[in-house]
Amino acid sequence: MKGKICMVTGANSGIGKATAIGLAKLGASLVLVCRDQTRAEKAIAEIKEKTGIESIDLILADLSSQKGIHDLVSEFKKRYDKLHVLINNAGVNLSKRILTEDGIENTFAVNYLAHFMLCNLLFDTLKNSAPARIVNVASSIQAKSIDFDDLNREEHYGQIKAYAQSKLAVILFTYEFARRTNGTGVSVNCLHPGYVKTNMIRNFRPFVKYFYHLIGLFMRTPKRGAKTSVYLASTLDIDSATGKYFKNRKKAKSVKISYDETVAKQLWDVSVKLTGVDLKN
Repeated sequence: MKGKICMVTGANSGIGKATAIGLAKLGASLVLVCRDQTRAEKAIAEIKEKTGIESIDLILADLSSQKGIHDLVSEFKKRYDKLHVLINNAGVNLSKRILTEDGIENTFAVNYLAHFMLCNLLFDTLKNSAPARIVNVASSIQAKSIDFDDLNREEHYGQIKAYAQSKLAVILFTYEFARRTNGTGVSVNCLHPGYVKTNMIRNFRPFVKYFYHLIGLFMRTPKRGAKTSVYLASTLDIDSATGKYFKNRKKAKSVKISYDETVAKQLWDVSVKLTGVDLKN
């Protein structure tokens, strides 16, 4: 990975930080996207200590804000003209319904729409750096459908339902983006990292936290959860793979609806309307 510029979102903790460590050990040049300066600096110090890497770049951004995402992309393009790997790792799991400054339900905005925007806004740079890769962190917790009539969860907000819908959206988008960019030298794949013990617990309801602690002994560490992300970013074994879902570094099946191209195209069109961003291929 020497000479490869890799952007990792949500890199100050959990799977994102572990992914950054894994890539740094392979010699990658890191650009970390984090929201909090203090946590980011602490993570950078830890990554440097564990890997011996001398320089790590940081861009602060709030991925719940569409303006923040545009500012992030603008700042990145000021600093770099190449991007070889984009890892969309940032995510939230919120117990209460919160709207972003753009009026969008926060879980859907951060877990999916931010991915959609970054992939499209950075595609020109990725294409100019080909072969390049996009890695989207999804989950095996996937909804059975996308509720296009209530994407903002106004009728009923459920923490698991909101999270599951956002992760289904990530998978649908990954497959559709692969179809639209086929032959460009940019691959895009998604993955289930396993059930990982991360600091997302801080947003859980008390009874969920209790259950989480009970099963925590059987959950993966962030280091193990990051293995598939690092694999998809670096291995030569999947050079031709795009539009696939991985689990434990192997291709796997996602839920049936995720392969429905009509639903994927509808999601794409809705996403364009919500963000004002589209693919310039």
